[in-house]
Amino acid sequence: MKCANLAVLLVLLQNAIAQTTLSTLLQNATAPHPTLEYLTEPPVTSRTSQFLSEPFANVSGSLNDKGVCQCSVYLPDTTFPVQKVEMLEITARVLSEKFEKELSKVTQYTTAIDMYEQKIRNLTIRVEHMETSSVSYTELDFQLLKLEISEMERLVTELKSTLVGSNVIVEQLYVEIKNLTLTVNVLESLDKNNILAIRREMVTLQNRLKECEKHRNQTTAPPYIPPGSCGHGGIMNISQPYVVQLNWRGFAFKYGAWGRDFSLQSPQKDLYWVAPLNTDGRYLEYYRLHNSYDNLLLFKSLTENRIAYGEGSGTTVYNNSMYYNIYSSRDMGKLDLNTNTLTVRKTLPNAAYGNRFSYAGVQWQDMDFAVDESGLWVIYSTEESTGNVVISKLNATTLDVLQTWKTRQYKPAISNAFIVCGVLYATRPVNTRKEEIFYTYDTNTEQEGKISIIMDKMLETIQSINYNPSDQTLYVYNDGYLVKYSLTFQPM
Repeated sequence: MKCANLAVLLVLLQNAIAQTTLSTLLQNATAPHPTLEYLTEPPVTSRTSQFLSEPFANVSGSLNDKGVCQCSVYLPDTTFPVQKVEMLEITARVLSEKFEKELSKVTQYTTAIDMYEQKIRNLTIRVEHMETSSVSYTELDFQLLKLEISEMERLVTELKSTLVGSNVIVEQLYVEIKNLTLTVNVLESLDKNNILAIRREMVTLQNRLKECEKHRNQTTAPPYIPPGSCGHGGIMNISQPYVVQLNWRGFAFKYGAWGRDFSLQSPQKDLYWVAPLNTDGRYLEYYRLHNSYDNLLLFKSLTENRIAYGEGSGTTVYNNSMYYNIYSSRDMGKLDLNTNTLTVRKTLPNAAYGNRFSYAGVQWQDMDFAVDESGLWVIYSTEESTGNVVISKLNATTLDVLQTWKTRQYKPAISNAFIVCGVLYATRPVNTRKEEIFYTYDTNTEQEGKISIIMDKMLETIQSINYNPSDQTLYVYNDGYLVKYSLTFQPM
């Protein structure tokens, strides 16, 4: 290595400087003549005969009064090479600094090599785990491995370029990284379980499915289902809310119900009713009738009546009669709208009452009357059912219970419910502006189901939902506002 060569060179230079200085100081003078007298100090006898004396400069001598020969000897000016010694010292100092710098680099490289070696061990373990494990890895896993290996390869390449000559450790490190890169590429190309290919195919199919769905929604009209018909596969979609107006008693009357009368004998009958509860959200006392939709909008040709008393927002109208829960009881009432008289009062067996199992967010709705294509229903709970929804088919004339179904859906956990073609649909709030139809119970097959149809709503709480088969519309009482939704059904 370069660093080792520099160290040897520095030692040799120091020995040379010492030897040169010693040879200069140890001068060999010629033997003194017995008659000569030196003006200078007598020469020092050399202990070593290997050093040659420097030549002297001779001059003319003279005899003194005693007959002794006298002469002057002049030594050369450059007897000791001071400048060369200084240059050697400077050179030695520069070389020493370079040596220290290269030595510090070697220490840094050793630390870096240890770190890269540990990274390679970790990567090797991860790759071996990927080879032996049954867990499927994504394309991202391979890409991350490739990035790590590429970074280490770049660093090791830089390390090689800074070192002169061959270094076994660095070469081995470089070879291991190259092998690791090849291993990852082979793993990705093998893809024994075809996981990546399957996932890519799934993404492609999902995109194609979205395009088909988008195209279908744009071009395919919903199937036509005649009013009053059950020749469909259930609710497929629901329209945006259409706000008709605020109820006739004002914004403070947030609880209530409204809808359109339905009759099997005259399904096209145009009678609209609105029944807000008193401000306490419990008593049903007043209601209005309108003989057309236009009259409802203009508050014209209306009939306003008073009853004593109904309870809750579970009211509905069927075949010119209003059905409701009679105040503070488990009794059902049938009110003749032509005469405003209570014609039938009958107890609903075992029904819970007194706000025992009302809907979530809506008080005093222990009984919820509903109408579908086949007639009149009531939705409620019993102590025996521990609060779960119970559905009973009623005789609209006598209010006798014809048949009962018990579900496993807890009634206080849903916000409202309605029935279409013998299928119960339950809703729950998603947030203050959205409601979800999420649960179904088919009385025809006694099967429960889960769906997800989102309803946009005007205000936070839905107090009642009434379905009308003649126009396949939901009539919703939403915090005092009268709102309509049109339903779309699936084909059989």
